[in-house]
Amino acid sequence: MPGRRRSAPLGVIDPRSGGAWGPDNHPMKILFDFLPIILFFGMFKYAEANTEWASRTATEWLGFMVSGGVVGTSEAPVLLATVVVILATLAQILWLVARGRKIDTMLWVSLGLVTLLGGATIYFHSESFIKWKPTVLYWVMGGALLIGQLVFKKNGIQKLMGAQLNLPDPIWRKVNYSWIGFFAVMGLLNLWVAFNFSTAAWVNFKLFGGLGLMLVFVMAQAVLLNKHVRA
Repeated sequence: MPGRRRSAPLGVIDPRSGGAWGPDNHPMKILFDFLPIILFFGMFKYAEANTEWASRTATEWLGFMVSGGVVGTSEAPVLLATVVVILATLAQILWLVARGRKIDTMLWVSLGLVTLLGGATIYFHSESFIKWKPTVLYWVMGGALLIGQLVFKKNGIQKLMGAQLNLPDPIWRKVNYSWIGFFAVMGLLNLWVAFNFSTAAWVNFKLFGGLGLMLVFVMAQAVLLNKHVRA
């Protein structure tokens, strides 16, 4: 009917940029947002399959800044992958700046975290630092939503997705708190996988598990919210 507002399907929050993926987003936008994670995964897997090359390359690239000056075969894959994800995140921001695009706060936070924790991972030869990065980012996002709701009386999810969904205010609050809970659980789950399984298993979870669980959560939420959507 003319003039009637159509409610779009529930969008997906991008954990990298803090934006929302709606039906109007181009698939390349999704690829761009997840590019650092994909490159991290690709470099880790390649280096894991070529440990001697990885050790030599990491020592050549990083020997001047790592403790001891030599990178072993067991630690080289995650160190090289860490360098790649730092450079990829920085490249994202430079590309957005060059195009005059707005850089979301969460992308700056992500760059800061990956540089700080990634730098510590490289210097101390310890993958523990970079493994904390997804958890800290999840908790920063969840904390921002919680503070916005309780302190500033602002619903962050409604601000991101209000153009896509027309919901009553009480339902928006429930959606906001559901995302807060989701980010809290995902942060804990990342730590559980990171420190109870191999680094290879954690890398697989970082890409496939994190994205897969988010998609399942969004689809389940969309089904539950369908009856509340207003025309």
